[in-house]
Amino acid sequence: MNITKTKFAIVLAIVIVGFGIGIYLQDLKHQESTEAAWKANRYNLERFNQIRDYTIKLNATNWRLMRDSIGQELDSFIILRFRKEVDSLKALENNQ
Repeated sequence: MNITKTKFAIVLAIVIVGFGIGIYLQDLKHQESTEAAWKANRYNLERFNQIRDYTIKLNATNWRLMRDSIGQELDSFIILRFRKEVDSLKALENNQ
C-alpha cells in the first residue's frame, strides 16, 4: 500500500492531536487529584496539630484519663465486633 504525503500528514496530525488531548485530560485529572490531596493534607495537618497540642498538655492525670478512655473505646469496639460476627453467623444459619 502506497502512503502518500497527504495521508501521512493526516495520520501524523491525528496522532499529534490525540497526544495533545491526552496530555490535556491527564493534566485536568492531575489538578483535580492535587486539589483533593491538599484538602486532605490540610485536614490531617489540623488533626496532627490538635493531637500535638494535647500531648504537650499531658500530665500524669491526663494520661490516666486518656488511657482509661482508650481502654473503654477498645472494649466497645470488641463488643461491637463480636455482635457483628454473631449476627452474621445467625444470618448464615437462617439461610440454610
